[in-house]
Amino acid sequence: MKRFGLSRRDFLRGSAAVSAAAVIPEPASLFAAGSDTVKVGLVGCGSRGNQAMKNCIKAAQHLGLNIKIVALADHFRDKALTTAKEHQLSEDICFHGPTAYKQVLAGDADIVMLVTPPVFRPRHFDAAIKAGKHVFMEKPVAVDPPGARKIIESGKLAEEKRLSVVAGTQRRYQASYRKTLHAIENGAIGQLRSASIYWCMKHLWYKPQNPGESDADYMVRNWTSFTEMSGDHIVEQHLHQIDVANWFFGRTPKSALGFGGRARRKTGNQFDFFTVEFDYDDGRRVHSMCRQIDDCYDLVAEFFTGARASTFASNLDKSIDTSGIKFPDFPEAAGGPLVQEHVELLQAVTEDKPINAARDVAESTLTAIMGRISAYTGQFVRFSELTDPELKSPWYDLALKPAPEDFETGTVSAPSENVVPVPGRDPKE
Repeated sequence: MKRFGLSRRDFLRGSAAVSAAAVIPEPASLFAAGSDTVKVGLVGCGSRGNQAMKNCIKAAQHLGLNIKIVALADHFRDKALTTAKEHQLSEDICFHGPTAYKQVLAGDADIVMLVTPPVFRPRHFDAAIKAGKHVFMEKPVAVDPPGARKIIESGKLAEEKRLSVVAGTQRRYQASYRKTLHAIENGAIGQLRSASIYWCMKHLWYKPQNPGESDADYMVRNWTSFTEMSGDHIVEQHLHQIDVANWFFGRTPKSALGFGGRARRKTGNQFDFFTVEFDYDDGRRVHSMCRQIDDCYDLVAEFFTGARASTFASNLDKSIDTSGIKFPDFPEAAGGPLVQEHVELLQAVTEDKPINAARDVAESTLTAIMGRISAYTGQFVRFSELTDPELKSPWYDLALKPAPEDFETGTVSAPSENVVPVPGRDPKE
């Protein structure tokens, strides 16, 4: 991963002001070398999308760059307009509806931020890369195996076109995690043997369907309640810890065996809890636990055990002897890793030194999907079954519906609510 460091050009720019509505003359094509202004388009103007834009602006300020927001898109018009108003932008750059992303991509944005519900990510990412845009995309990047493989395919095209791609797996940009990984790689805890990873918290928000509301609008508004929209919370949320496990072990697991269930949810079709054992081969295993139930013990963490010692990934245990290890400087901009990930994307774009996180985030997404499939079905699932068509696994072509194209054609039908998979009964869910 490219490390942060101010170039001489950055230093000379000093404290150049950042402005979301900068009016500095710009080239008609993608980012021009020597320019201090980066043009950004946002697809998905919900709370996370708006926060990501603020993180990007703060990252630009850190680097002495200007950000100009040139296009905003959301399924709902009022959300795009609210974002425009917050940044004092014209309504003319606002687009809405299921095809609004195409209008953003048709413009002159250098970077496009993809922050819609995860179901749309493979389609939007592929279109963005084909349009020649650098991309920031939130995790997860798919809800099913075909979608995750599409991200990998589009990521390869991004490499060919020298486009940069950063994903919202922000722990990879967090200095404390980078320090812990460096210590482990240099033998601080001995050979890495196992890990326990957790995201246990209260239930997220839910929004019942309004009278007369279309299924498409309802599912987008209530996207964290439907597996078809979010991948279930093992994919949408717990992916952070699963990604850290893949990152620290340096590979994806070989297989998964898990279970889960639903007890208290009020809308949608997702589980309330999962527990999965991921086998990384060579005797190395990761115990994964995630839960969204109110009034229970909360824990969000990753704990790694080596041959000699153990430590949390977020904070290297002080009792571990690291006296013989030389630590490089791990940068982290003010605002933390959520800003640092944008710092590194902006550097890659402005210095023409591409970085590409597409495969890493897609493989972590596939890992989480593998865990979900195992829990939903009660079956032992191999990672290769999701990636190798020669195995003829039923999971390889498992595609959830409604798909992104159904939203664009107006043929969305919401699945039955409070009907969830029963392990051992339906091999496709």
